[in-house]
Amino acid sequence: MSTLETNSIGKYSTNNVSFDDALNLKSYDTAGRNALTSVAGDMIYNTTTGKVEYYDGSAWVQTGADNFQVQALVIAGGGGGGMFEGGGGAGGYISTVDSENSGGGTASNKYYAITGTNYAVSIGSGGTGGSYNPSTTATRGTDTYFGSLLAVGGGNGGNSGATNIGFRGGSGGGSSNSTAAEGTANQGFDSGTGAGTAYKPSGGGGAGSAGDNWATGAGGDGGSGVSSSITGSSIGRAGGGGSGGSDNASFTHTAGSATDGGGAGGYDTTGTNGTTNTGGGGGAGGLSTDGTKVWTSGNGGSGVVILRYPNTVSITVGAGLTAGTETAIASEKYIEITAGTGTVSWS
Repeated sequence: MSTLETNSIGKYSTNNVSFDDALNLKSYDTAGRNALTSVAGDMIYNTTTGKVEYYDGSAWVQTGADNFQVQALVIAGGGGGGMFEGGGGAGGYISTVDSENSGGGTASNKYYAITGTNYAVSIGSGGTGGSYNPSTTATRGTDTYFGSLLAVGGGNGGNSGATNIGFRGGSGGGSSNSTAAEGTANQGFDSGTGAGTAYKPSGGGGAGSAGDNWATGAGGDGGSGVSSSITGSSIGRAGGGGSGGSDNASFTHTAGSATDGGGAGGYDTTGTNGTTNTGGGGGAGGLSTDGTKVWTSGNGGSGVVILRYPNTVSITVGAGLTAGTETAIASEKYIEITAGTGTVSWS
């Protein structure tokens, strides 16, 4: 006859308990863990990593002294301004900074790193602006990533004419089309909408708001970006590009403006580039008054990765990446990675 074995659980004071044998947590691999519907305080043993993990309400965290929180901004390259039409969309904006938002108006999640582990990083470039003569099409911004966080490049502005819509991206690119170009969920907003008629364009979407629609006498402004204090000072980034301004005999309106790193549109002038390392969308150039139509649109601003972490660890930036100096801030440090592709690790 088999013998039924039991473990006794002794309760002392408040929530303290003891077991007379080892406590065996339920085991899952990473895929099985991710499929769980979890609440803060759940704990498992991860057979993939060989670590005990708990759920903090937004992410699974490994126990142990080698685990620490990283507050990060991951911003993709902004889209180029369209062919004297819509402004470029801002690059996708992902934040894991406490009490701050990601693009698209969503709250940030926490991110944790482990010492001695390499994390892949790549900084996206801004898209190129389009021009009418010679005819060149604007291009989308390039993606930026840090570890598992992937920010999508900003959508480029549409070509000239009422039928050309801006392009999807981290935030959508503007055009004269009456349909908005979509941004990426949790990263950026849609573009504005044009009037469905040539020379009446909208602004590119930003990380903080949609681009403005065309209005009588005025091209659409670029959508706002999002401000972050990850480096200690509040700085706005990932604004959308302003639309171009037309000054020909058939129609006259002013160009769209931009903020937070987005480029302003041109009024019988070249569109302004998005600001470097902000993911700002490029401003669209204006239609020229003399009929030569040579004004070009601005390029999107390049992306950036900014990392903030406890001062008890130090970062190693691998070959292929361009970074600033590791800077102390309160009981933490931060570093800005501005170009290249490579890896980072902490010790």
